[in-house]
Amino acid sequence: MKPAPFDYVAARSVDDVVAALADGDAHVLAGGQSLVLEMNFRAIRPRRLVDINGVAGFDRMTRDGTVLRVGPLVRHRAFESDCAPGPLGELLRRVAHHIAHPPIRARGTMLGSLAYAHPAAEWPAIAVALGAEVDLLGTGGHRTVHAKDFFTGPFSSVRRPDELLVAVRLPLLPDGTAVGFVEHRRTHASFAELAVAVAVTVADGRVASASVGLVNAADRPVRAAAAEAALIGRPFDDDAVAAAARAAAESDADPLPQPHADIEYQRHAVGVLTRRALAQARAPR
Repeated sequence: MKPAPFDYVAARSVDDVVAALADGDAHVLAGGQSLVLEMNFRAIRPRRLVDINGVAGFDRMTRDGTVLRVGPLVRHRAFESDCAPGPLGELLRRVAHHIAHPPIRARGTMLGSLAYAHPAAEWPAIAVALGAEVDLLGTGGHRTVHAKDFFTGPFSSVRRPDELLVAVRLPLLPDGTAVGFVEHRRTHASFAELAVAVAVTVADGRVASASVGLVNAADRPVRAAAAEAALIGRPFDDDAVAAAARAAAESDADPLPQPHADIEYQRHAVGVLTRRALAQARAPR
């Protein structure tokens, strides 16, 4: 199929983008890996397509104090290399290799994934688990939203139709933080059936901080607070891992029925994947 007729705007500046989005009847084209498919099936019919690929500076990724700032044209593949220092960079590299396949990673963007808000996408869960902040710009000016408050349901967020997602700011992880990421999917390059990301910092023999993110375990990305609480203050041992896995499955996950997995199976899988991700984090380096 082909998309319904639409106007095309090739933006050259941030002001161009804001002006083109002002009436709320436009969509932003960055990588277009999900957008163009939905337009071809006429699931969405924007009156105007705003191409931001010509806006200078949108492809920048910079360290800004204690955060990594990612712009709207930073492609998935950028995270396959040493994009960020220390444990955050290691976690992003592990995640990036699970996103679709190389042609998709060469065009798709992290911010596009956040804006699309697919429950099975990896980057939204990373943003929520790490306590990232999302910067939005529209006709009403600039505003910042915590990632945990950004997503409101499947393919839904607090971003208004006239707003552009201009940056996400990911906190850098302390030196010595151990990370892990495990994903289960039915076929290579498909969306995750379930996935778990972890970042654990140990001090004086006990877990000082923990971040656990669940992918596709609810109608939006989940920060597994119960699993984190089961880890913090305890030695990072088998008992703590088992308790965290149990908490993630029984308390944090709120899975929706899927064609190939009932809720009981999904809860079980969340526990298994949480154990595996934490085992990765515990593995000697």
